[in-house]
Amino acid sequence: MALRTIVLDGDPILKKVCRPVTDFGEKTAQLLDDMKQTLIKAEGLGLAGPQVGMLRRICIVVDLPPEDDGTAPAEGEDLEYQFIELVNPQIIETEGKVGLYEGCLSFPGHNGWIERPETVTVKAQDRNGNEFTVTRTGMTARAICHECDHLDGVTIMDLADHFYEDEEKD
Repeated sequence: MALRTIVLDGDPILKKVCRPVTDFGEKTAQLLDDMKQTLIKAEGLGLAGPQVGMLRRICIVVDLPPEDDGTAPAEGEDLEYQFIELVNPQIIETEGKVGLYEGCLSFPGHNGWIERPETVTVKAQDRNGNEFTVTRTGMTARAICHECDHLDGVTIMDLADHFYEDEEKD
């Protein structure tokens, strides 16, 4: 496994629509493993192909318990990472709406107010090409929507009603 460089604001790859994954071999498995390591190191909730320079419809999200708000664990508490790997994902059903400030690893320091579904159902393939469907709520649902947007070249900078910068929180 290797850490990948996270693509930052201004890189045109973040505005491009990704191509479907058709090869479910070792390269796809390696990319998913690298993305997991990169996401853990960056302490994020999700990561999409274009954020690591790959124009492929592939993303991962941390699978949080529904009551988890996505904040970092307390000092000395370990975070157990469970991931959902989504290859060629399609959101097929949504329910409810919740507005929250949302950040992005590709736009550090920017936090935009975005309304997202409370619950999403997504159909995707796993690293071996097997189709599956999963339904999630709360922060995991939000992360799924966020990462699927990246696959279509849509970012928080396009969606947010308004922003605050990290230094404005204090």
